[in-house]
Amino acid sequence: MPDETPIDDALLAYAAGHEDGAVRRPDPQRAGDPGTGPDYRVGVVDGSLIAFQTELVDQVRRLLGDPTRDSR
Repeated sequence: MPDETPIDDALLAYAAGHEDGAVRRPDPQRAGDPGTGPDYRVGVVDGSLIAFQTELVDQVRRLLGDPTRDSR
């Protein structure tokens, strides 16, 4: 199959993207890599969604007066 990336490289790229997405700092160079860029970009999106979800839950808890509002 063309453009096959070893699974370890794909998983490492995804994990790096997840971390970068969680702190909202994607790396354009890694995202553009022809071999692992797609895996990295999916990780960025997943990390960004987790960060958004965490912030949303914290804000809802704050608005409801929940003393345990920090879910991190």
